[in-house]
Amino acid sequence: MQNFVFHNPTRILFGEGQIAAIGPEIPSGARVLITYGGGSVVKTGTLAEVKAALGETDYLEFGGIEPNPTYETLMQAVELARCEKVDFLLAVGGGSVIDGTKFIAAAIPFEGDPWDILAKQAPITSAVPFGSVLTLPATGSEMNAGSVVTRRATHDKLAFIHPLVFPRFSVLDPTKTYTLPPRQVANGVVDAFVHIAEQYLTYPADAKVQDRFAEGLLLTLIEEGPKALSEPENYAVRANLMWTATLALNGLIGAGVPQDWATHMVGHEITALHGLDHAQTLAVVLPAMLQVRRFDKRAKLLQYAERVWGLRDGDEDARIDAAIERTRDFFESLQVPTRLSGYGIGAEAIAPLVGQLERHGMTALGERQDVDLARSRQVLELAL
Repeated sequence: MQNFVFHNPTRILFGEGQIAAIGPEIPSGARVLITYGGGSVVKTGTLAEVKAALGETDYLEFGGIEPNPTYETLMQAVELARCEKVDFLLAVGGGSVIDGTKFIAAAIPFEGDPWDILAKQAPITSAVPFGSVLTLPATGSEMNAGSVVTRRATHDKLAFIHPLVFPRFSVLDPTKTYTLPPRQVANGVVDAFVHIAEQYLTYPADAKVQDRFAEGLLLTLIEEGPKALSEPENYAVRANLMWTATLALNGLIGAGVPQDWATHMVGHEITALHGLDHAQTLAVVLPAMLQVRRFDKRAKLLQYAERVWGLRDGDEDARIDAAIERTRDFFESLQVPTRLSGYGIGAEAIAPLVGQLERHGMTALGERQDVDLARSRQVLELAL
């Protein structure tokens, strides 16, 4: 096991009705900016619940944060927050709203061009504190310090991570996921699954606790994911799904183990150029990525085949093939296509995607930094 430091300061308020408990979590006298997305939190009444829970707290609203939040929209919120002297943010929505709010939190006090936070990994010395009310389990953004933002004008989708943008608290109420469209539920399952795979399917580090945690989370997604689609108001299913997605990327299973993230980096470019949902790109890239890198990942793929999919018979290569195919089949069973052609994207798209990877310096990806542009091209070709 590798050396590590693990610290997660986010306070979790889990369960039905927990929105009502956020009042004491907001600093006394704070001027709050509530951020949200396209309006579903308004239609479902979640935003009204949040406002009621704030009581006499002074607040403003900023709606319209997109899936794959854009720099252009987020900067509007930054200017509003600066003008109105906001000193606390409250994100109400899914991972995109929370990711966007992290950028807003870092950008408000930033001196200089806030795009440098993403494009140049400019140092962050302060950030406005924030909390979140999660409505879509998927990204784990509610309990981590990472954010991904897209600049629409230049087709850049970039990330930053900083401990100052951990949420102070996050409310996880499974009932708030009951009205999600099936596509968003399926995307959430895929997103969480691939988050786990990026930290688990690397090479052995004798980290038995992390491996068993990861395998348990994967098994939970395989068991509960289809139920979430067929039984949308099953509280137990939604609770397990919500907590699994949070644990998939709150730092716990990644502590002390090598991590990959090549699938995400390639997937980001597909979203930037073609507008696919984040999880859709992951479903496309992961099976191809595992196939191309099967030699380097051999030991963990065999462990994955046995412990997650119960594949113990046949030769090793056959088991690896079967495990990758089971992964693809699982995504497809959720109605998430796993090939570029399923989204109307053909071979002509590969060169521009590889060009984007090169432009963003994504030329040495993976746990061993050995996924160069040639291997990324091979992955994309296999994903057609």
